[in-house]
Amino acid sequence: MINFKILKKKIKNIKGNSLAEFAVTTAMMATLATTAAPRFSGIGEGAKEKKTLAEIDKIVIASSNFFNSKVTIEGRGRFPGQEKYNIAVGGYDSEIALLNVIGSDANQNSTSTFNTYNHAEGSKWRSIFGVDAEGAALVEGSNVINDTGTEGHAEFMAEFANNAIKSPFQDGHYIYIVLPGGIQYVDPDGDGVYVPVPCLDCSPILYVADNENPSKIFKKYQP
Repeated sequence: MINFKILKKKIKNIKGNSLAEFAVTTAMMATLATTAAPRFSGIGEGAKEKKTLAEIDKIVIASSNFFNSKVTIEGRGRFPGQEKYNIAVGGYDSEIALLNVIGSDANQNSTSTFNTYNHAEGSKWRSIFGVDAEGAALVEGSNVINDTGTEGHAEFMAEFANNAIKSPFQDGHYIYIVLPGGIQYVDPDGDGVYVPVPCLDCSPILYVADNENPSKIFKKYQP
């Protein structure tokens, strides 16, 4: 038989947390959450950058395959969007001009650096899969446009069986430019002034970037 007097005595001896202790615990948890949130956010952004660079690798590989196929079919390699190997795609004729707005040569504090999705520099770049690609459309406010001529976005889509790749970033979108082949820039006098000279062995150069921040998220490929 249960001794209710003993049970009642034990229940009375059980001590719970006071209101003050509960308040202190809650405050500590809130502080930890506030401190940890930026770190978790940073981890998330880092994972997105790693993922988008992996996707850019896929685009570069597809571009390499396209280039090599054109060597066999057309007698000389070219990239999607190029009408010919020595024709530029986008608004840059030289790598010198390009590296003023992206890469380590670009000043991240300069307004000319292409480091935001809605930068005016975007008008010099072309969409990989098309600005209206299903499931991977260009975000509103960006200045990137579709290419003309051979319609490189259509050629890229064909390489991916008409399945566009979407950037993991909210404002991301895959973009590209092609610097023309058949030419190189040299500084003959060492005075910092570069001049173009013919170079029949020089192939075109492809740059692929994520419109989230092209100045940092990009890859170069030259066969």
